[in-house]
Amino acid sequence: GRHEFPFSFQLPQEPLVTSFTGKYGSIQYYVKAILERPAAPDQSVQTELQVISHIDVSSPALLTPVLRSQEKMVGCWFFTSGPVSLSAKIERKGYCNGEAIPIYAEIENCSSRLIVPKAAIFQTQTYLASGKTKTFRQMVANVRGNHIASGSTDTWNGKTLKIPPVSPSILDCCIIRVEYSLAVYIHIPGAKKLMIEMPLVIGTIPCIGFSSRNSSITSQFSMDMSWLALTMPERPEAPPNYADVVSEEEFSRHVPAYPPPIDCEEQLCCPVFAYIQEFRFQPPPLYSEV
Repeated sequence: GRHEFPFSFQLPQEPLVTSFTGKYGSIQYYVKAILERPAAPDQSVQTELQVISHIDVSSPALLTPVLRSQEKMVGCWFFTSGPVSLSAKIERKGYCNGEAIPIYAEIENCSSRLIVPKAAIFQTQTYLASGKTKTFRQMVANVRGNHIASGSTDTWNGKTLKIPPVSPSILDCCIIRVEYSLAVYIHIPGAKKLMIEMPLVIGTIPCIGFSSRNSSITSQFSMDMSWLALTMPERPEAPPNYADVVSEEEFSRHVPAYPPPIDCEEQLCCPVFAYIQEFRFQPPPLYSEV
């Protein structure tokens, strides 16, 4: 007849490497069942088991901002046309699938050529076996900026690059490593590109923001916060006019259309403040920058 036998196995306590299938190797887990039969070959079936080693991007090491800068002289020998400088920053090192990475960058083109800034996420697979290393690198997402003419500058005030569905980072395996990096680079016609790479860690537990247990992280963010100035408007808006706060209709209700004339002789006999009209309106709101 038909019989069912439930089996249960406890996974090891030590962290298991995340399941992964790459260019030159894979990390796979299987559950295999074997039926031993007398005087007949054994029967076996197996099914793949997905294992995920969780990475919390809220850890202090992954909440640290990353900043890089570099400059390149365009041209060769005595025919140089000028330097191209690039500085870029990301708010933190750890992100999860589906998140958008805001990129803050400043590009200055002092060369005579038309340049194009770009950004991309690269995945690097490293395989180690028998004392040899093999590497495979591929682009998984990219974004393009506007052309920058000679003598001009451009600023990225949080230009976003969305992370596609990719495998989490694998950093604790002795035979296979999966690492990510965010590259901000400039395409220069007729010259080698100017590139800045910042390390990324793709985790599985999203960032929950700052809390009491992460209060110590605040001190890390206090250092080098000049990139926040990129989000401020270059020319703040002027404060509102008083006429915009008090309408003409409201003003006419309190001020007569033709105020009566004041006799100079009576004015000398009465205190001056008696003829000062009472201020009946609320003052305009305080001016504050946003």
